[in-house]
Amino acid sequence: MQLRCAVLDDFQGVATEMADWSPVSGEVEVVSFTEHFPGEDTLAAALADFDIVVTLRERVPFPASLLDRLPRLKLLIASGMRNSVIDYAAAEAHGVTVCGTPSSSTPPVELTWALLLGLARGIVTEHNALRAGGPWQSTVGADLHGRRLGLLGLGKIGGRVAQVGLAFGMQVGAWSQNLTKERADEVGVELAASKEELLAGSDFVSVHLALGDRTRGLIGAAELDLFKPTAYLVNTSRAAIVDQDALLAALHGGRIAGAGVDVFDIEPLPADHPMRSAPRLLATPHLGYVSRANYETYYGAAVEDIQAFLAGTTIRRLG
Repeated sequence: MQLRCAVLDDFQGVATEMADWSPVSGEVEVVSFTEHFPGEDTLAAALADFDIVVTLRERVPFPASLLDRLPRLKLLIASGMRNSVIDYAAAEAHGVTVCGTPSSSTPPVELTWALLLGLARGIVTEHNALRAGGPWQSTVGADLHGRRLGLLGLGKIGGRVAQVGLAFGMQVGAWSQNLTKERADEVGVELAASKEELLAGSDFVSVHLALGDRTRGLIGAAELDLFKPTAYLVNTSRAAIVDQDALLAALHGGRIAGAGVDVFDIEPLPADHPMRSAPRLLATPHLGYVSRANYETYYGAAVEDIQAFLAGTTIRRLG
């Protein structure tokens, strides 16, 4: 009997175009879903007849309660090599093999700068006005050269964001709970004395931390009050690192100049979500990982994972 493979959240409808699925086409029927399934009930119903599921990043949780309802599932493939929303113990108990794929850190670095530059130069506001026949110039851009870029996190992505900031002639500082002076010196940036010092002294703050118990809610109302009123916040990491209600209050109250956000507490974002109408906000629908090269990597590696599974072996196992 031919196995069935579901590809979730293929919003652009490109999953089968971004890789050569022919090596498994004789044994596996691939079905991509371009709409997100809200809630566990709809997801369980949609996936009931599938043996393999390919899921993008951490958009769709696979808790024990869902895995209980998918007795046919045998292989779960998540893009990237880290996924915090899969219950690995439950997967193992249900005989589900969980595999990952390679992933590039380049796309989120580039999107971070797209958001930062868009904010600094009022790109969306000016573009919309120009296209609508509105006023000729209505904003005054914020300079980058000579200004301070504060990075929360200086890992692979944060380090590359720092290099771009230095190329723009910015003063770059960084802080995280585990950041060492040796790492800061390696990248060529200043190690901030504290989180508070970094936030209070930066003109642009960008978040590049993994979500965990120590980083959840790391930026709340008290931290946002430390920002200069002319400062901008960019978050392409995880929504829960920044208190969403506090951020909305800061944007509505004009306590910060603006924010660039690619991640949200609910994804996809409901039509009536307050983030959709917040002032001073430049928002994108979690595009940090969405690039042609990354998609080719994700789906190409997913085919490899399936080939290995069909051959009775496992590659890039997670858990």
